[in-house]
Amino acid sequence: GKAGGVKLCRSDNEIFTICESLFGHKLVTHQTGAEGKGIYRVYVEAAVPIEREIYLGLVLDRTSQRVMIVASAEGGMEIEDISAERPDSIVRATVEPAVGLQDFQCRQIAFKLGIDPALTQSMVRTLKGAYRAFREYDATMVEINPLVITGDNRILALDAKMTFDDNALFRHPNISELRDKSQEDPRESRAADRGLSYVGLEGNIGCIVNGAGLAMATMDTIKLAGGEPANFLDIGGGATPERVTKAFRLVLSDSNVQAVLVNIFAGINRCDWVAEGVVQALRQVSVNVPVIVRLAGTNVEAGQKILAKSGLPIIRATTLNEAAERSVAAWKSGNSDLKKLRAVT
Repeated sequence: GKAGGVKLCRSDNEIFTICESLFGHKLVTHQTGAEGKGIYRVYVEAAVPIEREIYLGLVLDRTSQRVMIVASAEGGMEIEDISAERPDSIVRATVEPAVGLQDFQCRQIAFKLGIDPALTQSMVRTLKGAYRAFREYDATMVEINPLVITGDNRILALDAKMTFDDNALFRHPNISELRDKSQEDPRESRAADRGLSYVGLEGNIGCIVNGAGLAMATMDTIKLAGGEPANFLDIGGGATPERVTKAFRLVLSDSNVQAVLVNIFAGINRCDWVAEGVVQALRQVSVNVPVIVRLAGTNVEAGQKILAKSGLPIIRATTLNEAAERSVAAWKSGNSDLKKLRAVT
């Protein structure tokens, strides 16, 4: 609502007028990023007289390895803002998976939120319903913001969203059918279609890595070296030359990318395959940014020979720290200083 996506209409004609003004335009919110998302659908619902707004969320808590309920009496705001400004106003409760969400936990949450005792049982049903949806649909997040108390003492979810575990979607074809690619990052959609795991970020150093853990470590090391990663990209266990080429095309489709770091630890993969993919990509794709490659593991010597004999301007590194430092140096200095970097490879 605060970003202009919620409009209050008082007549049918006003509904049509506002819908026409929204269609085809972009909405920029905290979730969309600076580029925003196109508006192609408008949801019309009856206005509700609101007495109170509450925030309610269910998320996976990695520390406790449990589902955590997060609630606040200050609904309608981003939970990040509430947490930063008034952390004491947030109510938290973890759910023991063996027994599920219990009524007494729901009553405690209602009490801490200052819910009218006459509405406690309704709040219990709401909380347990949200938890049931979380479990039955393999969700990773359920967020209701705001959950409101109306003037006639009803509890309603006015705005709700859910995210789901991609690995469990085979159990929920009805949810898969709801996928709207127009609301996704086009790069992430292309990556999914190619079997790659990609998340776009706002940095300048593109990352091509095998393994989610190594990809996260690579991003952290880039930041420690003074740079900003442009993406998370896990090419997985089958790093064939064709797959590496696809990864390069994807990373370079981001105009913010000013250097590309390839970091491969080959176990199932083979460094020579990856090296062939890098060489193939650089010969097929127009690459106008520095490329830094760090290989380790199976057939690493063969991979290094392929890179060395290619005659291509590839900056090589032997450790992750070295690769990150060279990536940041290449990004900061620009192409003019690449010869100096390559001279020590």
